[in-house]
Amino acid sequence: MTPLQRYIAEEIATDHVDGLLSRREALRRLGLLGIGATAASALIAACGEKRPAQPQASAPAGTTAPTTAAAGSPPGMDTAVPTEPITWAGPRGELQGAWAPAQNPRGAVLVIHENKGLNDWVRSVAGRLAGTGYSALAIDLLSEEGGSATFSDPAEATAALAKVEPPRFIADLRSGLDELTRRVPDRKLGAVGFCFGGGMVWQLLAAGEPRLAAAVPFYGPTPEDADFAGSKGVAVLGIYGALDDRVNASEPVARAALEQAGLTFELVTEPGADHAFFNDTGKRYDPAAAAEAWKRLQDWLSRHLT
Repeated sequence: MTPLQRYIAEEIATDHVDGLLSRREALRRLGLLGIGATAASALIAACGEKRPAQPQASAPAGTTAPTTAAAGSPPGMDTAVPTEPITWAGPRGELQGAWAPAQNPRGAVLVIHENKGLNDWVRSVAGRLAGTGYSALAIDLLSEEGGSATFSDPAEATAALAKVEPPRFIADLRSGLDELTRRVPDRKLGAVGFCFGGGMVWQLLAAGEPRLAAAVPFYGPTPEDADFAGSKGVAVLGIYGALDDRVNASEPVARAALEQAGLTFELVTEPGADHAFFNDTGKRYDPAAAAEAWKRLQDWLSRHLT
């Protein structure tokens, strides 16, 4: 498996270990990645050994994890801007995305989705950013496959992403930055990504992207042997959840690479929060950590993108 495929496979196995997926569903999803039952069982067992039972940070004992309705509106929703679907010419064909224009943009942000593709939650993040003054483009990295909307099963969208080699993603992300520049000229550019998308932010930095002024990867894995020297000028805010041992294991790699490149950066770990704590549609959503991370994100963009 490629590092990306292993990351996605381990995420599925960890979701089962944490009780978010049944064993049957986990095996089905791993099967979509081309992992047979024996190898899948071994992977689940290995992840179980590394991942002891985790408490739900947002839910006291005896209760269920909070839903969006129970936790209140996620941060930034009160001023969110509606998104509109757009397309533009990419390096290998038409690219798709969700566009959220700010009324008086202070900067422009490329939003990179989780491993389920471009969905309503990611669109809401773009809208929230636009509501705070940053025009945002949520790119669909499954555009070449017809777009995320063509997959009725999110697990199949995940499997499709796992089959793509990172260079294609990097080319598409750079095209997204081109489109942002066209739509919001004379403004600084930023990138924000979540989970798989957070990993794509690190990949973009490792590929060398000097146009970025700010980058904010949320709980994304750092690529092996990362070198960010080609992304001079970018200020990086890395956000992690304290319970997310799997992704947190790559934080020292990110720190060393950022220091080696001489970049401005902060790496922040939200206490008591788990992987994907910012996603208010997921079972690991942590309202307090999400609100704190949203404030950190806004402060970072205000300092480095305006």
